[in-house]
Amino acid sequence: MSNSHKNILITKPSSLGDIVLALPALTALHKSFPEAKISWLVRPEFTQLLENHPHLTEIIVFERKLLGKAWFHSGAFGALASLVRRLRRSKFDIVLDFQGLFRTASLAWLSGSKKRFGMANAREFATIFYTHKIPQDINCIHMVDYYLKIIQAAGATELGVEFVLPENPKAADSVGRLLASHGVVDDNYSVFVSSSAHRDKCWPIERFAALAEKISSQFGSSIVATGSASEAGIIEILKEKANVPIVNLAGQTSLSELIALLKGARVVISNDTGPGHIAAALGVPIVLLFGRTNPYRLTPYGRKHCIMAVEPESRGLAINSNNPKHDIKAITVEQVYQKVVEQLDNQ
Repeated sequence: MSNSHKNILITKPSSLGDIVLALPALTALHKSFPEAKISWLVRPEFTQLLENHPHLTEIIVFERKLLGKAWFHSGAFGALASLVRRLRRSKFDIVLDFQGLFRTASLAWLSGSKKRFGMANAREFATIFYTHKIPQDINCIHMVDYYLKIIQAAGATELGVEFVLPENPKAADSVGRLLASHGVVDDNYSVFVSSSAHRDKCWPIERFAALAEKISSQFGSSIVATGSASEAGIIEILKEKANVPIVNLAGQTSLSELIALLKGARVVISNDTGPGHIAAALGVPIVLLFGRTNPYRLTPYGRKHCIMAVEPESRGLAINSNNPKHDIKAITVEQVYQKVVEQLDNQ
């Protein structure tokens, strides 16, 4: 495989946590091909995660909701045609589809690139658009390792794992003021991510409430809960059930501010969702809770001791488990609290 690529496209439009897990592949590509232009196709709500990234040349915005109407809406069809023209003009040497779905794989093909890499187990018949289909095996259960295997097949040789997230001093200042307005000391707060887009990935809210009481009592730490604006109601329920104050910041931070908030936390306790994976990438103390999802695919990289799950080591390559004993509700408050203590004792 050629190692002289000059123009590379990554297609990974969503979701937040998955984009975070693909960041080491971006940095590895930059180190392997330092003169190359690297572009990333991403949905608009996630662009702040990539803006001003030192290893990325260009962000190409993917308006999925609009483009999904292309077959029956003339304006959407025009937008899709414009995107395809832009991709073809770019003359990409290679396209790396980390999404593994029909829409991204077909765009890789429509780009005109002659080398298109993707997952051998991609869904929605995406593999028909790839020239190179890369299988996952027992040595790359973790998605970070799988993405690195894909870029290695494309000729990358620098395969170290490094999470680089752009820093935004203005966002950090804004978060400092936000915390102060709620009476939170900026060096002594714990962050709860108590919701998720998938209900069966959510640890029971009353257990988060009980955990908040233990952390507040033992460590004197303020409890800050975050999430999307639509999750504010869940956090209000958490506040009602807890016997300690909880600051509800759902929907009150931009993505850049969320990164700053998580970076300053003493510890983060999170369901398997985007903000939790950001915290893991930042290297902050974290307890990441898993139910049906295979923890070893998504665990904080190199920190398996940060996950809380039932039998995480015995699930092989499976994405999800249907075994009832792996239900997230099988995890107790005391188990999570002991993980929190371990994280804080190691600071």
